[in-house]
Amino acid sequence: MKSLIYESVKQQSEMLISRSVSSLELTESYLSHIEATDEAIGAYLHVAGESARQAAKSVDLKRARGEQLSPLAGIPSAIKDNICTKDMPTTCASKMLEGFMSPVDAFAVMQMKAHDSVILGKLNMDEFAMGASTENSYYKKTRNPVNTDRVPGGSSGGSAAAVAGHLAAYTLGSDTGGSVRQPASFCGVVGLKPSYGRISRRGLVAFASSLDQIGPITRTVEDAAMVYQMLAKQDELDSTSCSSETLTASELLQKDVSKMRIALPRSFFEEGIQPEVKEAVLKAAMTYESMGAIIEEVDMKRLDAALPAYYMLSSAEASSNLARFDGVKYGYRTESFDSIEELYKKTRGEGFGREVKRRILLGTYALSSGYYDAYYKKALSVKALVKSIYEEIFKTYDFVLTPVAPTTAYPFGKVENNPVEMYLGDIYTVPINIAGVPALTLNCGYDAQHLPIGMQLIGKLYDEQTLLSAGHAFEQAKQVWRAK
Repeated sequence: MKSLIYESVKQQSEMLISRSVSSLELTESYLSHIEATDEAIGAYLHVAGESARQAAKSVDLKRARGEQLSPLAGIPSAIKDNICTKDMPTTCASKMLEGFMSPVDAFAVMQMKAHDSVILGKLNMDEFAMGASTENSYYKKTRNPVNTDRVPGGSSGGSAAAVAGHLAAYTLGSDTGGSVRQPASFCGVVGLKPSYGRISRRGLVAFASSLDQIGPITRTVEDAAMVYQMLAKQDELDSTSCSSETLTASELLQKDVSKMRIALPRSFFEEGIQPEVKEAVLKAAMTYESMGAIIEEVDMKRLDAALPAYYMLSSAEASSNLARFDGVKYGYRTESFDSIEELYKKTRGEGFGREVKRRILLGTYALSSGYYDAYYKKALSVKALVKSIYEEIFKTYDFVLTPVAPTTAYPFGKVENNPVEMYLGDIYTVPINIAGVPALTLNCGYDAQHLPIGMQLIGKLYDEQTLLSAGHAFEQAKQVWRAK
């Protein structure tokens, strides 16, 4: 049954519906593969084998009774470890939350359980979602299944590696500045960052609340549409949640790509980009042109200011959000202290890793008296500028086509001690979070070392249909994805 894990979510769903395979058989196939291979990959922080088996058995009984089930019922999945689960630990890959059990499920997890998804476990990540390589986890490093000498990207590196390594049919990640899209690109899979508010953030441990967004990682765009449609429901308990997606998964893929107008920002292809990445994305543009789409170069150079603004805004919000981890109510607490001030200092000093401390310090500085206007307030002005740039572009164009990252997956240690280089790797992804618009990443080729190259489709607010339709059409035209 091991070959079952190489099928797409759509194919597995069809097999389950026809009862040519059971959910328990499918689940056992994944659990066996996790046991055999994940020691080398390191995607999982927690494997929930017994509860996954029980969930699979429950789906099989429902199907045997003839109950009407979701297309995703019985499909094995996994969740990034900053999304709360009441029956599994939620650690954010940090010593600060080691062993923490949430009293509630995140809204996204509630949707998965309502659709009878089988949850295999929790996935590794950069601590508190701060990083781009999954080297910042307190527990272990995750390796890229394509080449285990390379990073899988981050912060959702475990989520991308699990899909690329056939350790889950689909996974959930979180994206604050590219943390779903960049690892999906590095691992050669599909990542969707929906419009801000499309998927409720309730139960997602906050990094930067105005930027964070849960998104699916899958092997095909069709699979991404299925998972997105399941999760994109309005949450009355999340004030930032927008209206539910009204289109079905199949309708999300049916928009005609011919005659679409596609913007190609010339400044994204000028400096600092690996030549093979540039070539692959430009070839993808030619593929769209062959489908009848209209490709035009545009000037979006003003987006250069988005990167420093992002790190100012996200760090400021992180400084505020992570203030709750003080050793008093929950989480790690230092063993010895003589005063409340010492409790705070030692707990946070011992509980947080280097990257988290770096961003807390940067954010606290930006919010401090005398510097607020010079840094944080100016970053808010840039945020408004970025939004206006995209609003203007989408008056003319259906979507924007760009690279995901300047390079393919890099070796371990390359940016671990060079945070500035790591931050520069987010240059193509952070403007999307600042604007709140959706973006889809999918594979468009490989470099000379056969490392995956990703392209990014950026759409207007709440128009996931255009991106998913365009991505699906590209996969069909180029046959990028094949079942192995």
